[in-house]
Formats: sequence, structure tokens, C-alpha cells
Amino acid sequence: MSYRSLTSDIIGSAIKIHRKLGPGLLESAYEPCLSYELSNLGYRIERQKPVPLVYEAVKLDCGFRADIVVDQRVAVELKCKDVLHPVDEGQLLSHLRLLNLPIGILINFHVVLLKDGIKRLVNNYTEPVSEHVKSA
Repeated sequence: MSYRSLTSDIIGSAIKIHRKLGPGLLESAYEPCLSYELSNLGYRIERQKPVPLVYEAVKLDCGFRADIVVDQRVAVELKCKDVLHPVDEGQLLSHLRLLNLPIGILINFHVVLLKDGIKRLVNNYTEPVSEHVKSA
């Protein structure tokens, strides 16, 4: 399955939840709902996945956690705040780098239209080239 298809399923599930529950709840309410929807689509979900932090020879147990990791391929960071700040994107990019994942989705459920609260972020991502394109 392509990353595009996977991220579309994640975003579609988030929109479905937002339409039913609306804005104004805590992240802790949306996280199990999104995990449930994605599990029903057949994805393997890891909630509150520990994010290892290693600096040179030192492994730090800082308690960093990614809200949701889908199929060990995409990190999803959930927010419920009036405005996303650059540090929110930085947090997700750090998780991507430390977990060695190529794509992350930042979802802010505290908006009227969820499409206004979604950002896809990449960590050195390159789309795989199909065989017929390679030989061209």
C-alpha cells in the first residue's frame, strides 16, 4: 500500500470522527477513536509509542511518546488547541527523525473544519519509483 493511500485513510478516519464528535474534546478522547477506526480498516496501531532519544553514547529515557504510529510507517500527532505553532510541527518532525519514519500527520481537532487542522510532514521522504519509470 502506498503512503498516499495510507495517509488518505488516516485523514478520512479523522474527518469521520470530527464530523461525529465535533471540536472541543481532549486529545485523549480523539486518540482511541482514531485508533479504533484505523484498526477497523486493517491497520496495525501503536498508541503512545515510546520515542527513543539517543545522544551519542547516551540513551535518554525522557518519556517522549508519539500519539499514534500506523503500520510502523506513519506517525500521527493529535492536538486540540486554538492555533498550531511551529513547535507542534517541530515535535512531529523530531518524532519522525527519532523513529526513522518518512511521513507524519499533525491533526488539530479544535477547528470548525478539520481540513483546516491537518498538516502532512515529511522526513527525507522520496516516493518509490516504479519499475517502468526506472527503465525509461
